[in-house]
Amino acid sequence: MKKVILITGASSGMGKETAKKLIGEGHRVYTVARRIDQMQDLKAMGGFPLQMDVTNEADIQQVVDTIIKKEGKIDVLWNNAGFGLYGSVEDVPLDEARREFEVNVFGMAAMTQKVVPYMRETKSGTIINTSSMGGKMYFPMGAWYHASKHAVEGLSDCLRLELKPFHINVVVLEPGFIATEFGSVLLNNFAKIRPDSAYREMMDKIIEGTKKSAEGNGSSKPSVIADAISKIVNSNNPKTRYRVGKFAKPMVWMRTYLGDELFDKIVMSQM
Repeated sequence: MKKVILITGASSGMGKETAKKLIGEGHRVYTVARRIDQMQDLKAMGGFPLQMDVTNEADIQQVVDTIIKKEGKIDVLWNNAGFGLYGSVEDVPLDEARREFEVNVFGMAAMTQKVVPYMRETKSGTIINTSSMGGKMYFPMGAWYHASKHAVEGLSDCLRLELKPFHINVVVLEPGFIATEFGSVLLNNFAKIRPDSAYREMMDKIIEGTKKSAEGNGSSKPSVIADAISKIVNSNNPKTRYRVGKFAKPMVWMRTYLGDELFDKIVMSQM
């Protein structure tokens, strides 16, 4: 059955790769991002790119209204827009931390609020929220990113129970290391931290590890996410969580079963 799908954060990486796969499967795929010029290849393939900022409620309303007017429904919402903010809690300006939550958490919530009424009307639908393995564990210098993804996990769990009576699925995607723009964004954020930071030595080690991961075989291809999303979209009864990509399963396993002290030692041994 072909479905009407709305994907945020689809101008690159996981979102774009998945959009290509879903378009190829014959679904009606609407992709949104601030950079609409980077989605013209999706349009050529048969997709429907729209410009939108997830922090702008008027943008969100216009996109949802456009899809409903044209299609009459939205079967799948994939809240995929987000970014990583890195640096010590002491160093990162709170305005930047607020921006992280505006995009990663409140943008996702705003999209959900606009789409859910139409799903309730049909008593069907699937909402996929992109968290991260970082929503279940942590690394130093990632406090604001991890906090936002922990929030995504909690919001999604509550949402799942609220929407269960309306036969709407809520699925949490927990990617591991995926070869996308994420690493370059992380490095750019580090570059903003002042050179005399008390955490410079730790940050330099994390930067070095990030570069090695990007250059070597430290990340999975975005296609593994595309395959997972396709499975969710085409399932009548998807799982609650999909943990996909390099290190996702072992890292979350260690965090869950080794306890705080031992997990802390493992993480800091890499510093």
